[in-house]
Order: sequence, then structure tokens, then C-alpha cells
Amino acid sequence: MEKLLSLKVYIITITGAVCWGLIGLFIAPLYARGFTAWDVVAIRGVFTFVILFLLMAVFYRDQLRTRLRDHIFFASAGIFSIALFNFFYFEVFSQSSLSLAVTLLYTGPLFVTILSRLFFKEPLTIRKGWALALAVTGCAFVVGLLPFGQQGIPMKTLLMGILSGFCYALYSIFSKPITKRYSALTITTYTFLYTSIFMLLTSDVLRKTNQFHHTDVWISAVLLALVATVGGFVFYTSGLKHLEASKASILATIEPIIAVLTGVLFLGEHLQGWQVLGIALVMYSAILVSGERSKAKKGY
Repeated sequence: MEKLLSLKVYIITITGAVCWGLIGLFIAPLYARGFTAWDVVAIRGVFTFVILFLLMAVFYRDQLRTRLRDHIFFASAGIFSIALFNFFYFEVFSQSSLSLAVTLLYTGPLFVTILSRLFFKEPLTIRKGWALALAVTGCAFVVGLLPFGQQGIPMKTLLMGILSGFCYALYSIFSKPITKRYSALTITTYTFLYTSIFMLLTSDVLRKTNQFHHTDVWISAVLLALVATVGGFVFYTSGLKHLEASKASILATIEPIIAVLTGVLFLGEHLQGWQVLGIALVMYSAILVSGERSKAKKGY
């Protein structure tokens, strides 16, 4: 029974990463309508918050009650993680390549492992280290950074890429302390409340309301919120509730694999041999990390 429960937790966590990996299908139509990357982050945040708030107001109203002091965690996750990692990620993509952006973003698990050791005293085991190394290497193969390498990377671009991974990691760090007090829906809803506020203040999306006259904009925005955001964060946060933050983040490295497969199946892209090798490495890293029994204490 315990093994079945553990398997369910791993599947839930990976499902969240799969939802994130489908994001490209919903972003492309928004770019085609003239929205910038920063605008898309704002659309994602606002639509996600509205959908989650309505859902909770109707079905889970009691879960909307929170402690005021916990809003520092919600706000920190919403601004310093969700909003900023998107900013750095899209900036690297615009200045360099998607391969570089995705690979640097997935330095996130490394930061989660280090920060989890510092703040949560999670054990830094050899098995976890191997899983992390395989996951990062596999991602590099999948996005094409290996085996050919990347030359002439400006220091500014490299720094922003590393910051995208750091901010990505902060979601696990800010969310973990409150997972015992609130449901995944509550955490995700209030996180995106603060993301929405921040993005509405810093983006130009309110000046582009005429673009919402197009039906495809609404369809893309709703699917971006429901599938690639609500689904992703709720599933991932549900898994994080029962897993060490470092394990959950390593399992989430399946996201770029899904992104590549989506491109192959739906966008006419081609899968190279080294990408297949990368997929195998990331999948094996997930097997490694899921095979290690959690050593976290009760009440962790």
C-alpha cells in the first residue's frame, strides 16, 4: 500500500511537469496576435488567478481562509519565482536561443537541492546527486546544447539564464513551509494573486484589450491558464506536499522532454538521436530519485 501511495505521488508530480511542457501550444497564438513575452506572462497570471478564485469560491470556499503572516510566502513565490523566472527565461530566449534558455532554466533542481539542504536540512545523498547530474545532462542533450556545445555566450545572457533557474527553484523553497497548512489549490491561488498584481503593474497588457476581440486569443489564454498553469502547479504542489523539495524538482525535469515531444508531434519539428539519449537520461534520473526512500522526518 505504501509503495502504491508513493507511486501515485510521483505520477502526480510528473503530471504537473507534463502540463507545463505543453505550454508552447498555447503561447504561439498569443505571440501571433502581437503580445510580447512579458504580456503573455501577465495573461497567464491573471487568467490563472481568476479561474482558480472562481473555482474555490464555488467549491472550496473554506480553503480561501489563510493566516495573514503566510502571505509573505504567497507573495514571494508569486513575484520572485513565478513572475521573475518567466522574465529571465524569455529574455535569454530573445537574446540567444531556446536551447540555452531551457538548459539554464533547468539549473533549477541544482539550486533547489542546495537551498533545501540549507533551509530544510534535507539529506544530500549520492543517489540524489547522480540523479541531478543525469537530469541536467539529459536536458542538455534534449535541447541540443550537447553534443555540439554553445560558443560565444555573453556573460549578461548567461547570468540571466542562471537567474531564471534560481528563481524557478524558489517556488519550491517558498511553497514548502506552507504545504502542511494549505491545499495545493490554496497555495496556487494566492501565489497567482500576487503574480497578477505584479504583472498588471509592470506589463502593457491593459493597453492591448482590443486584441481580446479575437476568439483564438481567449481560447489560448484559457487553455494556457487551465492546462499549462492551473494543472501544472496544482499537480506539482500536490506532489511537493508529500515529497522533499529536491526530489519534486528533479522529477519536474521531464518538462523539457514533453516540450520537445510536443514540437515533434504537433509543430513539425524533428527529433535527433542525441535528443533520444537525453530523454533516456532524464527518465532514468526520475527512476533513480523515485527509487530512493524519503528520509524526511514526520512533520517535515
